[in-house]
Amino acid sequence: MKLPILAYGNSILRKPCKDIDSRFSGLEDLINNMWDTMRNAEGCGLAAPQIGHDVRLFIVDSKSTYDNLEEADRKDYFDKNDTGILETFINAKIIQRSEDFWEDEEGCLSIPGLSQKVKRSWSITIEFLDKDFEKQVRTYSGITARMIQHEYDHIEGILFLDYLKPLTRKLLEAKLKRISKGQVRVKYPMRFI
Repeated sequence: MKLPILAYGNSILRKPCKDIDSRFSGLEDLINNMWDTMRNAEGCGLAAPQIGHDVRLFIVDSKSTYDNLEEADRKDYFDKNDTGILETFINAKIIQRSEDFWEDEEGCLSIPGLSQKVKRSWSITIEFLDKDFEKQVRTYSGITARMIQHEYDHIEGILFLDYLKPLTRKLLEAKLKRISKGQVRVKYPMRFI
């Protein structure tokens, strides 16, 4: 089921989320709804707080990005032998970040029509439970690591805007206010304040 995505300004987007245990009611449906919602919005990731659930759950699809890039461009965004992921992350914790950084443009389904360059670690190691509640410890790099860091920030109550310089944030205030009030065109369902 496609769910509305919460817009910038909703307080749940600023709330650190709670862990999920294996008895969490409706987890499989929630995960399936998140994939439907993300794909409908043509996104590459979605975190539970973006659809109104303050739990440590997010999904990432870097496989579609890999598939849609020209062969020559893949080397700029993906390490050798990396073809992207389709993964569910439950109770994730980033346990290591590389000191190699890179800047790239980021946007967010909760902040439609706005994107900015954000500096992030090239690679990360993350501990998480997969959709079957199996413990995983994996290292990701490139665009996959960027997507994971972006979604991970959501479950910590952080938005990509928080990485911008104060002057840049100030210049975006009017646009952010319009987004929060629903004065923006989107092709997917949203919930505004």
